[in-house]
Amino acid sequence: MRPAETQLLASFLATLRHRSLHTRLAYQRDLARLQDYCDKHALDHWRALDGRQIRGFVAERHRQGIGGRSLQRNLSAIRAFFRYLQAAGRAENNPAEGIRAPKSPRKLPRVLDVDQARQLLDADAKEPLAARDLAMFELFYSSGLRLSELTGLDLDAVDFNDRLVTVTGKGGKMRAVPVGRYALRALRKWLTIRPAMTGPEQAALFVSRTGRRIGRRNVQQRLRTWALKRGLANPVHPHMLRHSFASHLLESSADLRAVQELLGHADIAATQVYTHLDFQHLAQVYDRAHPRARRNKTA
Repeated sequence: MRPAETQLLASFLATLRHRSLHTRLAYQRDLARLQDYCDKHALDHWRALDGRQIRGFVAERHRQGIGGRSLQRNLSAIRAFFRYLQAAGRAENNPAEGIRAPKSPRKLPRVLDVDQARQLLDADAKEPLAARDLAMFELFYSSGLRLSELTGLDLDAVDFNDRLVTVTGKGGKMRAVPVGRYALRALRKWLTIRPAMTGPEQAALFVSRTGRRIGRRNVQQRLRTWALKRGLANPVHPHMLRHSFASHLLESSADLRAVQELLGHADIAATQVYTHLDFQHLAQVYDRAHPRARRNKTA
């Protein structure tokens, strides 16, 4: 690749200053691989690339064992770069437009069965941090939350009267999800302990031992340790509780659309397969199907 073409690439990367460091480094790696491909095939300027050669680049990467998601990111970087070249008058076409990466085989998520979930959560949490942990883990499994959703919760997110938690999901999309009686009981206990661990100015529902909003890694580590103490053989991570929530509801209700709504899926491929359901129906599915949501008169 000619020095002038390398300079165009450097200039494009400089325009990404507003993007996250992770994105900038990923684009830099992806486009460096494309540049290596061009050098190997004696393509000395970007205008020489066409759709056939981009497909060849993707196919070569795929043969090297690169998965579909990574290849799709490769293509996103190439499309963005060529949009920059087109705006600068250095390319007439975007050769990556319309090209899709091969799909990777979908891995089935690991879940706990109902007995394992009961083994994990049927605990008498006496210590303050243990009471907090149990409240977090019950809420994960009760309401199918993502890790970022749980750590982002504030005190006013839980409505004990209506038995709901309001969460902010991907893309800032908010949804209200039912909370089962076991989780409500654990949350009430945690909230009696919480004032001793932080000040009134702290809005976070769950705080660390230092009184600040608990971090994601802290939650992951606490759950892993908790599961080992409860005698579970395999490591347990927060998303496994979310997967278990969905799996157990589906096993009991077979209502895929309701479960997708409760999970707050933002992926268009997921949302296209179901129509919007009113919340009353979702709550009925939840109360009827979730093994830790069934209410009793003493709840």
